[in-house]
Amino acid sequence: MIDYGGFYIDRPVGNNAFSYQERDNKRIYVPRLIEASIDQVELGGPATLIEVEDGQEEECFGMKNMYRLVDKEIIGRGKEVYLFDNHNHAFFFWCQALKRGSMKRGQVLLHVDQHKDTRIPPDYAVDIGDLEDVKRYTNEVLNVGSFIKPALHHGVFSDLMIVDSTYSMAMDYPSDYVLDIDLDFFSRDMDYIDYDQKIGRVKEYIEGASLITIATSPYFIEQDKALKALRDLFDL
Repeated sequence: MIDYGGFYIDRPVGNNAFSYQERDNKRIYVPRLIEASIDQVELGGPATLIEVEDGQEEECFGMKNMYRLVDKEIIGRGKEVYLFDNHNHAFFFWCQALKRGSMKRGQVLLHVDQHKDTRIPPDYAVDIGDLEDVKRYTNEVLNVGSFIKPALHHGVFSDLMIVDSTYSMAMDYPSDYVLDIDLDFFSRDMDYIDYDQKIGRVKEYIEGASLITIATSPYFIEQDKALKALRDLFDL
């Protein structure tokens, strides 16, 4: 597993480009990836995303680290699960899984999220077989809304299915897929869908996926609420 995270971004690139010129704090942190169980996940650390709204600078704090989850219940079910704050990091973990052979190329991406995250990035110039280049691209080019299009462009996935509503939750899901979850699916904005219904449906998705990427999205959901949803999804 390549060393990932543990550095600051201080230039107006990637997620640090948001409101960069208006901000006093000009840098965000990319936490280090470690292995841990869900009950060892900690909140804290420097801001991982900063925005300015109505003249107010909002620093968003996620988790102390990124995590490869190694709970017995997860490993025993043959699942590889990565937990991180900003959603663009999913692109790195997909490419890493391809290179390691723990994910097949050309599966469907099942994307559970309050948002579609299908914005077009500034460019598609990345060598997905070179993880150092993938690390650069993930953090300096992509942001929280633009990481899916390059995965489709480079053939990491063959198709995309988005679950962001009661209608899409009712659709049949593919038989061969990678699961990508944004925990903002459980935010207040999505409370029009029953919480237990959402948990139950996403648990079904979890059963059929061997690789799962999960974003806590500190800009879009309170992190204690995100971690509660995480624990409920895995019955922990």
